[in-house]
Amino acid sequence: MTLRVTPCSDSARWNEAVNSFNGHPQQLWGWGKTKAEHNWSVDRLLIEDDGGKVVGAAQVLLRRLPFPFKALAYIPRGPQSVRGRELEVLGSVSDYVKKAHGPVALSIEPDWDADGEIAAGLPGAGFKASPNTILIGRTLILDLSRTEDELLADMSKKHRQYIRKSGREALEYRRVTRDEIPQCLAVYKQTAERAGFGIHEDGYYLDIFDNLGEDSPVYAAFSGNDVVAFLWLSTSAYTSFELYGGMTEQGEHLRANYALKWHAIQEMKERGITRYDFNGLLNDGVSKFKMGWAKHENQLAGTWDKPLSPLYPVFTTALPLAKNGLRKLRGLAGAAKARIRR
Repeated sequence: MTLRVTPCSDSARWNEAVNSFNGHPQQLWGWGKTKAEHNWSVDRLLIEDDGGKVVGAAQVLLRRLPFPFKALAYIPRGPQSVRGRELEVLGSVSDYVKKAHGPVALSIEPDWDADGEIAAGLPGAGFKASPNTILIGRTLILDLSRTEDELLADMSKKHRQYIRKSGREALEYRRVTRDEIPQCLAVYKQTAERAGFGIHEDGYYLDIFDNLGEDSPVYAAFSGNDVVAFLWLSTSAYTSFELYGGMTEQGEHLRANYALKWHAIQEMKERGITRYDFNGLLNDGVSKFKMGWAKHENQLAGTWDKPLSPLYPVFTTALPLAKNGLRKLRGLAGAAKARIRR
């Protein structure tokens, strides 16, 4: 059966399609709109069968690259489709992207289990495993169709204790308004400074908040009028995905992140979302905190590239070098800021 790929310019139709296939929030219109306002372009593709029925969708982000590579095409946590037609839809998307945009490669980080039949079929579809990861495949995903008692029982004993302890503190846990986002960003900057990671300019986060709207709730722990911890999510009808979070030293002392995250999980259950993704596990303190929320881990398919240009082998060598250079520049910039503060 032949599939037809058609660009979509209707935001309501697009989100309806993504949600109908249990798609990921990074496939929603608002996420693509934000990326398009910050150095990417976006092509949203609906895939139809011969009868005109939509059987899949893919939000493709495109990033211009230096000569001679032209561009990179990237599908974060997609595509999504009718069950059983994932690889067929992906093949049609690949053919369209190559013809329409001529990128050096199509890079995907699908929301598929690593040990599933779909991921196993990627090599046969022309894809190669790639080390150039954006979204980490190793993660923790909670099944929110379970009861709260079941979720609590699956946590570490320490997590249950700290949820109760921080819940008894004189803190208010609630959703954040737009006017309060700058307070959260101030906390995020403090957190980034302590942990040594880079962040975007404030406008980027405000664009996420505005473009995703109800699909990007932010929750915070307040001590009086002050934010001491926050947790920023993105949500589709099926999946909630953690984007950002941070704490002040006071929030850390009060263990505010425990009751705050539990509050957010309860809110997502109330919305009818059945899947809560912690967005990656590494071997660091933050990941140790995440791993206490359940006794299992999840491994998604990871990062896969389909070469679409003879220059792909050169690109795979150049990209890690460019990333290392960027990290060094960020490190020098951070050191310079520290000297200025001193």
